[in-house]
Amino acid sequence: MRKKEYFVNTNNGNAALTRASGATAMTSSWLLLVGILLISANLRASITAVGPIVSDIQQSYGLSGTLTGLLTTLPLLAFALISPLAPRMAQRISMENTLFAAMVVLTGAIIIRSLPSVAALFAGTVLLGMAIAVANVLLPSLIKRDFSTKVGVMTGLYSVVMNLGAAFASGLSIPIAEELNFGWQGMLICWAALALISTMVWLPQIRKFPRTSKGALTSSKKSESLFGSLLAWQVTLFMGLQSFGFYVNVTWLPEIMHDRGMSLADAGWMLSLLQFVSLPATFITPVIAGRQVSQRGLVMITAVLMLIGYVGLLTGNAALIPICMVMLGLSGGAGFSLAVMFFVLRTSSTEQSAQLSGMAQSVGYLLAAAGPLLFGLIHDLTSNWSLSLIMLIIVAVLLGITGLGAGANKTLASERGN
Repeated sequence: MRKKEYFVNTNNGNAALTRASGATAMTSSWLLLVGILLISANLRASITAVGPIVSDIQQSYGLSGTLTGLLTTLPLLAFALISPLAPRMAQRISMENTLFAAMVVLTGAIIIRSLPSVAALFAGTVLLGMAIAVANVLLPSLIKRDFSTKVGVMTGLYSVVMNLGAAFASGLSIPIAEELNFGWQGMLICWAALALISTMVWLPQIRKFPRTSKGALTSSKKSESLFGSLLAWQVTLFMGLQSFGFYVNVTWLPEIMHDRGMSLADAGWMLSLLQFVSLPATFITPVIAGRQVSQRGLVMITAVLMLIGYVGLLTGNAALIPICMVMLGLSGGAGFSLAVMFFVLRTSSTEQSAQLSGMAQSVGYLLAAAGPLLFGLIHDLTSNWSLSLIMLIIVAVLLGITGLGAGANKTLASERGN
């Protein structure tokens, strides 16, 4: 009897340990999920916050339109420079530790950018771009690794939160700067609080540094091999073209609307409308994409919506602006989510996903970096927005063409015949 009782007690103890272990695992999973979403909220907010107050920055420092465009272009150049290095950093010190370091740098960069100095403004902007670049590359790979059965839903959540942060940043810029009397520099520094909170929440994910393996040392050679892949280039160009449009939008659309009689505050909220409208498309698109063998239909819908939005702006009809914001918001949300999903759907491993993400974001953001600068330069030369908007119409057409290749039912391995 005692023997039987002994075994019953032991089993009860094991069951309790199992329950405790399960509870701990569930807590860890929730902390990881919250950490991912908080990091996502930081990936656009500190950039889109600049658009509505760009004229204030110009007046404060006497910047030209071309130099002002650099405030959006510099982060993109940093994306291009750092993106190929992010997978190698993650292999050396783990993805978790690399993301933590990125959030620390981001917090400091936002503070530096807010200091009353032109040099600090641009230096902080560069550092900010470097930090965001690392998270841009690693988060899709982390999702592929830790949420392999829910990639579509997780990509949707990550993208929605990122765009939600961008939307609030656009809409709150003028109210914080003017109505709360923070000024544009005080408004910018507010976003350091979000970065700091995200850093603190990510603390439980820190890991001991892994030993460097031969695979990590030779990863650069594997990354370079992607440059010979047509599919990798199609994904890269799709990523770059949709980013080209997005960063032109957040930098210059408020100025276009203001020139057409809209107040800066209302122009800021129109940009927020664009961001908010993108949310359902951002979430639904990757869920649908993950269930289809080919994403070409989604690509064409995205390109057509973008084309309609820019053609509407080109007409100069102020009454069409809200409709154009809706079209551009839907296309922007769908375009970004598709680009991120391609990193997962067109690859067969976490490492290859990180490599494709690094290549696509490096070259793609280099292409996107030309957007705000070129858009501002064309406006300076022509003193109107028509030619600049025609350039964006061409971008929408090219997005559809490259997307047909990126959305085809194949992977990098099948392309090589492996």
